Amino acid sequence: MKAEISALMDGELGRQEAEGVIDALKTRSEARETWRGYHLIGDAMRGAPLLSAGFAARVAARLAEEPTALAPRAKPIFEQRRWQLLSAAASVAAVAFVSIAFFTQDPTLPGAPLAGAVPQGDIAQVAPPEAANDYLLAHQGYSPRNSLQGMAAYVRTVSSEGRGPRQ
Repeated sequence: MKAEISALMDGELGRQEAEGVIDALKTRSEARETWRGYHLIGDAMRGAPLLSAGFAARVAARLAEEPTALAPRAKPIFEQRRWQLLSAAASVAAVAFVSIAFFTQDPTLPGAPLAGAVPQGDIAQVAPPEAANDYLLAHQGYSPRNSLQGMAAYVRTVSSEGRGPRQ
């Protein structure tokens, strides 16, 4: 068993073998004494200072003399999350302010665009040149109207009026 404990300390055992030695250390007092002795030898070889007799008992007694530190009382949830609640309220107020300012614009003010205003008088209509139809037909794939579904994108091509013979 001593050879296995030494091999375990040197990291030379596989997982299965190490588990067997550790189980032996848990159950057999002579294996634990060998473990302690090998560690004492290793400490002496490394020059580590030895602990004085009764060291563990003195530490336990000093810890027992220490006063118990009580944790401070927790703050209520409202105080902990106050800044989060205030920032949420400020965000809602900002959205409300912008919405009210946008939807309550007076269209009669100077400088405000009039949505349905049509200038008085005759509107001049100029017919596009003949070459425009060919250009539009060739470039209809780039038109934003191609997003229509089905045959609707081809309706204007099929239903265009003929102005004369095509060249």
